[in-house]
Amino acid sequence: MKINKYIGAHVSTSGGVSKAPENAKNIGAKAFGMFVKNQRRWDAKPLEEKEIKKFKSLMEEYGYKPEQVLPHDGYLINLGSPDEEKREKSLNAFIEEMDRVNKLGLIYLNTHPGSHLKEITEEKCLELIADSINKAHREVPNVIVVLENTAGQGSNMGYKFEHLGKIIELVEDKNRIGVCLDTCHTLASGYELKDEIGYNKTMDEFEKHVGFKYLKGIHLNDSKFDTHSKKDRHDSIGKGVIGMDFFKRFMNDNRFDNIPIILETIDDSIWKEEIELLYSLIEK
Repeated sequence: MKINKYIGAHVSTSGGVSKAPENAKNIGAKAFGMFVKNQRRWDAKPLEEKEIKKFKSLMEEYGYKPEQVLPHDGYLINLGSPDEEKREKSLNAFIEEMDRVNKLGLIYLNTHPGSHLKEITEEKCLELIADSINKAHREVPNVIVVLENTAGQGSNMGYKFEHLGKIIELVEDKNRIGVCLDTCHTLASGYELKDEIGYNKTMDEFEKHVGFKYLKGIHLNDSKFDTHSKKDRHDSIGKGVIGMDFFKRFMNDNRFDNIPIILETIDDSIWKEEIELLYSLIEK
């Protein structure tokens, strides 16, 4: 059985979005994650036409296809905010990011689902998130919204696979919704990954509540804290508690083929070595 993994990292766009393909190429990445604007600010100046052209040209030159790139939205966005004004502001920012993704010729926008801030029920928050996504879909064509599972900290939604499944159920255009699994978040939120029994059970749960057909990407991270810690603290591959058995199992599981697998591990100086290490785990 041939295994086909697209592994990369969330690379810097300092100096412009066109830097991303080059930064990915320099670490031997077959995929990459990126921000399409400053992730800690609401506003950003529009993408310049020459920057868009340069990005597309380098994508082609280095052989990256849109389905190998997983852009991430800004950290301020909360599509499930109980405050209507803040939710509207988030939605407008999200639509702008989707538009940037579309202009760059990319197809995914990864987002953390949203937070209820302990002011509304989880159920109501999930409904608001889905409603926001439906509105965004109507404003911008082509782009698939990719929901990321969360670690279970604070009032963030998405720490249960059921949350992701419910949002998908409420999204009108099923062709434009997907999921990114973050391995550190998965462990932190209470799903076991460290041994074969836990791994298989977690994957069965994911298939039951979400479905692998909706899986569009992976954030492949080790974790500083153990199962059910609810702490979002990434670690370098093999340096945390998840263990190399998991990474070997993962690399030889063809359910994760042909999607962007993005490292967000803590030491970017060893990303190249981590990518090589992961590829070395594939059984010949």
